[in-house]
Amino acid sequence: MARTDGRATDSRLLKQLARLYGVQSSYVDLAKETQHASRDTVLAVLGELGVDVEHPDDAVRQRLRDRWTRMLEPVVVAWDGRATDIPIRLPERAAGAKIGWSVEVEDGEPEAWSPPKRAEDVRATATLDGKTFVERRFDLPLRLPPGYHQLHVQAGPHHARALVISAPRKAPQPRGRRWGVFLPLYSLATERSWGTADLTDLRHLLEWTAARGGSLVATLPLLAAFLDQPFEPSPYSPASRLFWNELYLDVEALPELERSSTARRRLHAEPFARQREDARRGELVDYRAAMALKRRILQPLAATFFEDPDRRRRQDFERYLRDHPNARDYARFRANVERRREPWGDWPRAEREGRLPAQDQGTANYHLYVQWQMERQLGSTAAAAREKGAGLYFDLPAGVHPSGYDAWREREAFARNVSAGAPPDTFFTGGQVWGFPPLHPERIREQGYRHPIQVLRTVLAHADVLRIDHVMGLHRMFWVPQGLEAKGGAYVRYRSDELFAIACLEADRANAVIVGEDLGTVSPLVRGEMRRHGMLRSYVLQIDAGPDAARPIRVPPRDALASTNTHDLPTFAAWWRGLDVEQRLRLGWLDEEQAERERAGRAKTRAAIVRALRDEGRLTGDQTHDERAIFRAATAHLAATDTRFVTVNLEDCWAELRPQNTPGTIDGQNWRRRARVPFERFRALPTVLGTLLAVDEARKEHP
Repeated sequence: MARTDGRATDSRLLKQLARLYGVQSSYVDLAKETQHASRDTVLAVLGELGVDVEHPDDAVRQRLRDRWTRMLEPVVVAWDGRATDIPIRLPERAAGAKIGWSVEVEDGEPEAWSPPKRAEDVRATATLDGKTFVERRFDLPLRLPPGYHQLHVQAGPHHARALVISAPRKAPQPRGRRWGVFLPLYSLATERSWGTADLTDLRHLLEWTAARGGSLVATLPLLAAFLDQPFEPSPYSPASRLFWNELYLDVEALPELERSSTARRRLHAEPFARQREDARRGELVDYRAAMALKRRILQPLAATFFEDPDRRRRQDFERYLRDHPNARDYARFRANVERRREPWGDWPRAEREGRLPAQDQGTANYHLYVQWQMERQLGSTAAAAREKGAGLYFDLPAGVHPSGYDAWREREAFARNVSAGAPPDTFFTGGQVWGFPPLHPERIREQGYRHPIQVLRTVLAHADVLRIDHVMGLHRMFWVPQGLEAKGGAYVRYRSDELFAIACLEADRANAVIVGEDLGTVSPLVRGEMRRHGMLRSYVLQIDAGPDAARPIRVPPRDALASTNTHDLPTFAAWWRGLDVEQRLRLGWLDEEQAERERAGRAKTRAAIVRALRDEGRLTGDQTHDERAIFRAATAHLAATDTRFVTVNLEDCWAELRPQNTPGTIDGQNWRRRARVPFERFRALPTVLGTLLAVDEARKEHP
């Protein structure tokens, strides 16, 4: 076949390449009709995967050659310790060779070479470049302990190695029927705030929740952020998923404060007190001002530690460095960002590729110090919560800022010329482009999933429950090439069995429950895998309610976490009033005809819900127009079901109308809105206490 350029690629070859590389060029649109990505999109995505799209016939042959000349896949999954049906590919002349193997157990002694439990006859063959290859399958005759092990296989002169992920088939399961509260930590307003709440405030909220009978406090990601230049306050576009946001440190609890006269002098100066008071005020969080305030104190505290650390503190710091070997590298990266004040993609080549020059050690020391202290304060907060039978519910973002540390240090793990996103659906009719680079499915396998494992370990170190944002990303991710709109993207498949195995293993090691965010258009295959591996689903009343008079609130699944909304949806009161419909109309996401249908459907849903809650005895006749009472009754209704978890959005208790985030908009208010009612007030507010009491009683009365 004649070679063709990328624009004239033969359509049959293009489809074959897409299939070989796991690119799904079609998706289901709003009308449930199949839509196909353009040829340019498929070519761009294949190119980002490393395919030579200028020579597609050669690319097909190379892909097949790579597969058949690879003796072992780079990763093998051993569910519950059993590695079975492992494919081994060999030249035909070596097909009958005796197969031997050994396993280097993680942190253990290697097993001796021995024959496999089973080595089947030839299962498949292929002829490439005049050479024939065969595929056989074998089982390992032992049960491996949980962990990451190295498998060595030899057949005649041929030798190969693979990572074995030995994982429990199911992640840990929750005990009992639990409930908790939700509020972003940046939004929590307290009398001791420096512009945002801190980890001591989070501990106080945990203790208060536990005293009401709850066992969880859910918040948005607390991961590292760019709060200067570049500036990105969104918790879903972190500077790193391996480190924390020092904005949430309780500065006054740090031991170095007693030894730093500079820090104490700044802290107690009248101008500082006035600035701290100013940072507390207003409806919106000023991240730059709040971070600048804290840094004025944290910088001299870091200097005090590094100039003259006491022995006990030095030993603890050294332990932190041993447990976090890339902390120094992260600190140097952040120092270089501050020095250059531009994205790392614009740095000189050597710096882009990871070789940083000598620089201000004080800035790097600052970032080391605050990461150490965040780790320690998070650890003590989580430990204090567990002593009271409560825990933290963290959220894992689907990606990382393209100018962040992870994308710089782990450059090969990311596809950098595309953005993750989502195709059009009934809510986002134009689709979404999220702005972060997706992980490269082939390279992360070849790296033994080093980066995804580190990310999970970071957040699971202190979480009792972890929500994985966009859990469908364990199966496939929608890639949008640079310069295209979301509807011009294509799906790329990942090895879901390997990613689920990592999630189950890391959750088991942390004894944490995993919740998957499976809202929207999600394949039944994804939910089947979640169920098979003990991952809880997400249930949201706003999405699952409808005008059906017999059942206006669909019963949440048992293995789910139920709530009335999420941070990306309108508050309960706004949804109840239909304010979200009017907003979507203003933004052009609905036309007037669609909006009128939405209004009519919402009115029927409201009426059906009120009737059902009255029939249950949760609403009285004079409460049918009281949004707070309706919210309390609806939440208690969810709590009375068999679902594993129920969370209460605290802002819904006082009928807040403003959302924390409106996806698809850039108005300067997303991720910045401070709670209208401060903690010192809402902890005694009857409407809040009444809702939590109703939830607690419903959980206890219906075991």
